Amino acid sequence: MKFTESPVIELPILNTHLSFQQDNNSMHVGTSVWPCSLVLVKFIERWKTPTTLNPYTDLLNFTNKRAIELGSGCGVASMGLFLLGLSDIIITDIAPVMPALKRNLKINKGVLKKNLKVVQLYWGKKEQIEGLNGKFDFVVATDVVYIEESVGLLVGTMLDLVKDDGVVLLGYQLRSPEADKVFWEMCGEVFDVVKVPHEDLHPEYAYEEADVFVLRKKKKKEEEEGEGVED
Repeated sequence: MKFTESPVIELPILNTHLSFQQDNNSMHVGTSVWPCSLVLVKFIERWKTPTTLNPYTDLLNFTNKRAIELGSGCGVASMGLFLLGLSDIIITDIAPVMPALKRNLKINKGVLKKNLKVVQLYWGKKEQIEGLNGKFDFVVATDVVYIEESVGLLVGTMLDLVKDDGVVLLGYQLRSPEADKVFWEMCGEVFDVVKVPHEDLHPEYAYEEADVFVLRKKKKKEEEEGEGVED
């Protein structure tokens, strides 16, 4: 897969496709389609069908699961995952990105056949987080680590929103060495991190600089001790 600056990005999903308008000249990075969102969606599509040889069957069980995407931008990951089975997903971003996000939702309304919920969310804003009514089975984020100052707010928001047994699905590309260092240090304190092998990504969407990570909350010490006690 080669990244393109075309004003319209077409993404085939199953037997249909999504179309996204982007504006690479905007002052807001959220109005562009970044590779990680495409890589994450196509990875999930590749492993969507459960089989005895599918190592991601349990991870990608979307039945009756609740999800939220952070920093949705043009909405690629949210809309793609909706078509792949996540019927309850909330799409979030900051106010300046909302026009582009809503425009793309309108463009794809005929394919989605449902009005997906869009919510304004600034990372770390407790009142906005509490307004989301509980935690989520899946927290989705792609290409969101590029400003060092926002890393703590992002990790804290992920932690606040994901259930204790939930999963953070992260599409990641190194954008800033400083932000990268802080992000993984903070994640290492609160999450168990697993990197998806590059060969497991969709072969046509294995962008060489983009990776997919699976993050799960670290178990509390008392929980680990409890699991080690036999009856």
